[in-house]
Amino acid sequence: MVVYLTTFAVFLLVIVAMAVGYIFQRKTVSGSCGGLDGIGIAKECDCPEPCDARKKREAREARHAEWKKNQII
Repeated sequence: MVVYLTTFAVFLLVIVAMAVGYIFQRKTVSGSCGGLDGIGIAKECDCPEPCDARKKREAREARHAEWKKNQII
């Protein structure tokens, strides 16, 4: 049982240290290679026009955002 508690304490200590470092540096979390931006790709899909499914999803999200904006609190 002592091994489990020690392991948990070490993991908790590492997570807290990472959180404190993130809070003080105010940097975004990024991968080790810089992600797609590192190779010059601005977005995951380099299509000139979004597909129909994405257009529908964006329209649905826009309607939902408009609906939420018009709600009386």
